[in-house]
Amino acid sequence: MKVLDASQIMAGPYCTMVLADLGADVMKVEKVNGGDDSRQMGPYVNGESTCFFQINRNKQSIALNLKSEEGKEIFYKLAKEADVVVENYRPGVTKSLGIDYESLKKINPALVYCSISGYGQTGPYSHKGGFDLVAQGMTGLMSMTGEKGMRPMKSGIAVYDIGAGITAAYSILAAYIHKMKTGKGQHLDIALAEIGLPWFTWEAGAYFAEGTIPQATGWRHRVSAPYQAVKTKSGYMMLGCANQRTWERFCIEVAEKPEWITDPRYKTNLLRNKHVLELEEDIEEVLMRHETKYWIDRCEKAGVPAGPINNFAEAVQDPHYDARGMIEEVEHPVIGKMKMIGIPTKFSETPGKVRTASPLFGQDTVAVLEKLGYDQDDITKLTESGAVKTMEDTNLMKKNEEKGCRNHV
Repeated sequence: MKVLDASQIMAGPYCTMVLADLGADVMKVEKVNGGDDSRQMGPYVNGESTCFFQINRNKQSIALNLKSEEGKEIFYKLAKEADVVVENYRPGVTKSLGIDYESLKKINPALVYCSISGYGQTGPYSHKGGFDLVAQGMTGLMSMTGEKGMRPMKSGIAVYDIGAGITAAYSILAAYIHKMKTGKGQHLDIALAEIGLPWFTWEAGAYFAEGTIPQATGWRHRVSAPYQAVKTKSGYMMLGCANQRTWERFCIEVAEKPEWITDPRYKTNLLRNKHVLELEEDIEEVLMRHETKYWIDRCEKAGVPAGPINNFAEAVQDPHYDARGMIEEVEHPVIGKMKMIGIPTKFSETPGKVRTASPLFGQDTVAVLEKLGYDQDDITKLTESGAVKTMEDTNLMKKNEEKGCRNHV
């Protein structure tokens, strides 16, 4: 699969990274003025953004000025040979640039064209710019996150940016199968403000049945109890008794409180959820007698779901993730050796692979242009006109800037 990636920041690049990990040939098209905006996001190592590094592996980079006719012509040539185009401009921008689906479909009728935006290509909000944080507020997610009565709280990560990337990836694969069967391409319209709504399964069940509006539940589950963070002598742990069987195992084999099973407040999950404050107090009174590891070991022995609450450093250093190849180290030409998150799906026959680190800005411009039939004189003219930027041109500019800084000092 040949993918032309005209996206930047997170949602689009995450999508194309997933496709690249699985073997797609991804050509990243960056603007000549600085490239993908995430290149300007720190922290930096030797001047290179580690944010960009994390979600742009296995890709090539060409820097084009899509506002110039020459740059646009190069994009058309690449689009003619591509299977997929991914873009995350605000609706209307691609049309003004002449690289929208209708324009490219004339060049390549079999093209799968995926647009990722804040609110989609249609509807009353389609003209608005989209951001993960705004989508978290609009969809109701922030009203359900955090503690009841407190200030609305966002998720710890950009769930809708990543979710949009994942949604785009599986949608592209479905459209690609259709293209393989019929030879027909299509336009995919992905909106940050929509991709998370289908995740609210329990909330939708309660609202559409009874009109119940979900509230923030803090560290507790909305339906099951106990299914939450609980306090121990040394900190906190996660405890999950999602059904009656595991609840009874917890009472007898872990907490050694068989009387809880017949307690009228705790007989069923519905009752336990209704009396969750009392339940939590009773459980923590027992758990405060020993440290977290003691209780996790007892839970595991009894077959009761439980686990630690790690910070990020503890999570990525967990030996299980290491054994599963979830932390990989690659060599970058500027950064040097740097670790990144690995590929989560384990294929028995066609495993994904981290083949290359993220590309330098404009690293492949010359090679791509040569493949398209441009000679050295053509490339020099394109560079001088500002239609393209090459890595050599970028390096020269950096050297001149450094020289200017030294002269100034």
